[in-house]
Amino acid sequence: MSTEAEGAGGGHDLRHHGDAEVRDGGAALVDLAVNVRADTPPAWLREHLAASLGSLAAYPDGRAARAAVAARHGLPVERVLLTAGAAEAFVLLARALKVSRPVVVHPQFTEPEAALRDAGHTVDRVLLRASDGFRLDPAAVPDDADLVVVGNPTNPTSVLHPAPVLAELARPGRTLVVDEAFMDAVPGEREALAGRTDVPGLVVLRSLTKTWGLAGLRVGYVLAAPETIAALERAQPLWPVSTPALAAAEACVAPRALAEAAHAGQR
Repeated sequence: MSTEAEGAGGGHDLRHHGDAEVRDGGAALVDLAVNVRADTPPAWLREHLAASLGSLAAYPDGRAARAAVAARHGLPVERVLLTAGAAEAFVLLARALKVSRPVVVHPQFTEPEAALRDAGHTVDRVLLRASDGFRLDPAAVPDDADLVVVGNPTNPTSVLHPAPVLAELARPGRTLVVDEAFMDAVPGEREALAGRTDVPGLVVLRSLTKTWGLAGLRVGYVLAAPETIAALERAQPLWPVSTPALAAAEACVAPRALAEAAHAGQR
């Protein structure tokens, strides 16, 4: 495990994602980049989204969806922010939080580092090694890191870090961002930190893309302390999440959907 600073993304194009390979001349390729469950969105969800189209003349009202997400995780609404996918959340974090030494744990989805660099930050990396099974040692993260980003389970390695190990990264004065975009595919969501309020500086990101096949709709959410949510919300444009996306958020955290996702995670 090692830590290193990387200038300008270390020469890598952090914005290049696999979906670009299947556009236009790549139509003969199989797209494995989106990482969604087969047969999604299900018919009941498509029908629910279609029903929301009758409300498009009005500006989006996210109160019901926000309350539904809060209830799903047992949190007050002040700890929830709906976003246009987890990717928007990474941009908001990079622009709204005042940090001096951000660290991203790799292998990792490249978007959080790209967002930090685009916001003018110098980013350090903690590189997990295949020889160690990509296990995370909290001691490898620099003590003075005031923003740490880690995926759990991690894309692309699929490693599921134990929740107590991740919690060891938390400390006063540090923001700990845990990307749980794939957590609803984990049986029982074991090792999840979503809903925890006892971990200082914790920010959990969730996406509805993976389990529900909604990459094109752009919907996710942030769970964090109220003051962090307020700072991120101030950085958002007005009405950042569309009416159909809000309808999807509300539907996908309902008991029926949670039961379906849990069943799919056992396959």
